[in-house]
Amino acid sequence: MRKIMTPLLAGAVLALTACGDKPLPPTSAIDTPQGKVIGEWNEDTGVANFMGLPFAAPPVGDLRWRPPVAAPAFNATYSATTYGNRCMQPIGGENSFIDRIIEGQGVGAIKETLIKGAVAAMPAGEFSEDCLYLNVRTPNLGQDGVIDGAKLPVMVWIHGGGHSFGSGDLGFYQSDVLPQKGVVLVTINYRLGAFGYMAHPALTADDPRGVSGNYGLLDQIAALGWVKDNIESYGGDAGNVTLFGESAGGWSITELMSAPSAKGLFHRAIGQSGASTYHLGDLTGNGTMWPSGHRGGLDLAEKMGLPETASADDLRALDATEIMKTVGLNISVGEAFHTVRDGVVLPKNVGTSFRDGDFNAVPTLFGYNADEGTLFFGDDPEPTVWLEGFPRDSKAAQMEALNPIFGSDAAQTILSEYALSDPETFMDAGTQMLGDEIFGVNVRFVTRQSAKAGQPAYIYAFTRIPPSDTQTIGSYHGGEIPFIFGTNEDAFGTSDDDERIEQLMQDYWVNFARTGNPNGEALPNWPQHQGQNWMVFGGNNERPITAVETGYRKTKLDALEKGLLYHLDLIDSQ
Repeated sequence: MRKIMTPLLAGAVLALTACGDKPLPPTSAIDTPQGKVIGEWNEDTGVANFMGLPFAAPPVGDLRWRPPVAAPAFNATYSATTYGNRCMQPIGGENSFIDRIIEGQGVGAIKETLIKGAVAAMPAGEFSEDCLYLNVRTPNLGQDGVIDGAKLPVMVWIHGGGHSFGSGDLGFYQSDVLPQKGVVLVTINYRLGAFGYMAHPALTADDPRGVSGNYGLLDQIAALGWVKDNIESYGGDAGNVTLFGESAGGWSITELMSAPSAKGLFHRAIGQSGASTYHLGDLTGNGTMWPSGHRGGLDLAEKMGLPETASADDLRALDATEIMKTVGLNISVGEAFHTVRDGVVLPKNVGTSFRDGDFNAVPTLFGYNADEGTLFFGDDPEPTVWLEGFPRDSKAAQMEALNPIFGSDAAQTILSEYALSDPETFMDAGTQMLGDEIFGVNVRFVTRQSAKAGQPAYIYAFTRIPPSDTQTIGSYHGGEIPFIFGTNEDAFGTSDDDERIEQLMQDYWVNFARTGNPNGEALPNWPQHQGQNWMVFGGNNERPITAVETGYRKTKLDALEKGLLYHLDLIDSQ
């Protein structure tokens, strides 16, 4: 089940530009429901930046492994001029992925060495359990602190990192580009890994709701509650909130769409390379191929030296740094910390919610990248999430392995579409299959189900590759993020095509946030999905910059989707 950790890569990608803004003149204090707040104002862009705003009380001490509690009001003017702490997470585990991103760009040996040195020299953020902060960038406030004009659409970004890495303050996200196009941008933190997603029988017994886990999801809901209550003080429209996120951020969006308590807190959803429909964990029972949430918590407690009879107080007394060290040394433990069906926060698994049409239906825009697997398949060369030890060089053995899950027709299609039985092509074929199965199948499933629920639904494929003729990573996982935020790294090299793609994607995203329709003046028409229409963003190496494609990878995705549907039916029978 190591495949469930692949979206950790997004956190690694973002570390490449994890730098903040230079100091800018402060705004005048503004009045908010929390109290008076000052931020920083950029006279060049006209954007005010408020950093490190607490949306919940610090989840420390007795509040560890509990639902978030509202942040207290400010007794004095709050200075929102520095970022809050980042949430607890393993440090350094993403370094090999960062190296692959740099090496795969094809920039040459000397430049590659310089970039690696610059990345290594970047200061690390402060990590703490006290991390429930968000950041607001708004073009709707002058330096005098006065709101200028009508309330603007709000875009709330949820960072990736496999629910285990990342932060809302990373440099890739902190840009004035989207606000300059007419939105208020909010980037949030949420508890990660063991602190955000661990369940345990003692915590369940100690909770009045009779459940545990899903704390990171509850943090996201609390952040959206803060937006509803506070964002109009920053010039935003609380009645027009769009979620957007990548990788585990995409997971989170589908989790929020499946959580009844999040209903009404957002009005549109953009998911980039992530949908949690294949996460099939349960609080107390073993889901199909997933350990129970309780089992993951018991395993961590055991490795921390606690017995199965440990109390909630015993767990809350554990040292936070030692918890992270233990998680970092135990891959199987780290994989346990994701959302689980608990009957309260998530009455159903996300996949069954979407299959049954039982979710918070809003206009959606989802998509994925053409080469999602290039950065991580080499570490764990399993082409399908549903099987371990997949046979490499026998077509008969591969059919035997695939048949019970996908059915004979789909298994045959998979083997004919992906050259898995030839050892010379296995790595390339498996890389493509894994990316299509984890990302393509699930974002298409969410898009189709949203359309069936009567909502406008759009889907894209990002096929742009780095401009160097010697690049080796293709359209890699997370590669679209700097195009959305306008934070492309010049050291990697950019082309005229890249500049055009960047403008198009930003305009589509902002239009969608404004109206639920990405189309606008002077933009190539992006039709609704309707089961077949994809907007393909290409560029470089003679690829068109944009094209509408009917049935993008349809044969492959149809066959692979059989595995998802099989497992959704399987958990119904358990």
